[in-house]
Amino acid sequence: MKPKKVLVTGASIAGPALAYWLSRQGMDVTVVERAPAFRDGGQTVDVRGAGRVVVQRMGLEDRVRANTTNEQGIAFVDRSNRTKAFIAVDAFGGEGPVAELEILRGELAKLLIEHSQDRVDYRFGDSIATILDDGVQVHVGFEQGDEQVYDLVIVAEGIGSKTRKLIFGSEVERRPLDLYTAYFTVPRQPSDGQIMRWHNIPGGRCVCLRPDNLGTTRAFLSFQQAPSGYEKLNQAEQKALLKHLFADAGWETPRVLAALEGAPDLYLDAVGQVKMPHWSKGRIALVGDAAYCASPISGMGTSLGLCGAYVLAGELGRHIDHVQAFAEYEKLMRPYVDQAQSVPTFAPRLASPHSRWRIALGHAVLRLATAPGFKALFAKILSPKADAIRLPDYG
Repeated sequence: MKPKKVLVTGASIAGPALAYWLSRQGMDVTVVERAPAFRDGGQTVDVRGAGRVVVQRMGLEDRVRANTTNEQGIAFVDRSNRTKAFIAVDAFGGEGPVAELEILRGELAKLLIEHSQDRVDYRFGDSIATILDDGVQVHVGFEQGDEQVYDLVIVAEGIGSKTRKLIFGSEVERRPLDLYTAYFTVPRQPSDGQIMRWHNIPGGRCVCLRPDNLGTTRAFLSFQQAPSGYEKLNQAEQKALLKHLFADAGWETPRVLAALEGAPDLYLDAVGQVKMPHWSKGRIALVGDAAYCASPISGMGTSLGLCGAYVLAGELGRHIDHVQAFAEYEKLMRPYVDQAQSVPTFAPRLASPHSRWRIALGHAVLRLATAPGFKALFAKILSPKADAIRLPDYG
């Protein structure tokens, strides 16, 4: 029997992971990515719970471990850089706010691509312009002018997936969490060390500095505001906005804002979730953030992407009928997704209080997190339920 010809769109984490598992099932896989070349760097992500199991089954755990940021914990600091609360990486068995396996998004994506590129065709600098499912095959027209026919198309793009919109139109629900986040790289200084430092500023803002394994530091800024279209501004306008919003932030923020001016990798977006009544239509399916983004607040994005890719590929290999495979994929993943998306709308206000006294109260509460008698309670709050799925063994 001729192997199924599958197109995967998106080459971040879910896409390459899916491509690997599909190729293991004997399928002919192409991954198309809009970016002109592999996108390195990005924010820090964690590999935990069932996501870690998937990495183990890929034979990649040792390589992931060798490329982690070696982050040793998280310190909540005041304007004078005094630690007001600290949670070590091993405080909750390596599954707390900082996981044992913390790795840059780009580093993980690179490992996944390298692990699959000998059996998967990666096509950068292109994207889907038109798509038509005639019930027998999917006809795809690419932005670069090429046209191809596939048995299946899987969309593994981000929260604002354009391909998803082509297929599902307005069926997607975007649940905003009234929070904006910005990520970029800054020069490393001796004060950065191997600890993530989190600084809260009144007004629901925070500035974080995280170590990486590339000799630089990753800056993270967030501020609470309903979706206002800031993600659509050009980079110069976004940088001006951040400088205005954090001008009075104190601590090491002036250093961060100075580095922002020349930062080529700024990423700013509104934090939210993707909710959909179904993740497939005909011969087309969704996986990862395009299907069920839970938001960075959940701590589950990487686990959802890796597990979704593993389950979807496994079910497509197990069932000849793609409709049945898509149904089983959703049956297995939907409970895992639902619990990951159970993020309360007030979560950003808890993480970044609006007043100084609430910030002080938050620090006092966090100091109890690892204290005897409180640790078990805080483990339920601070440790994402990343293992809340039983992964089938697809052989």
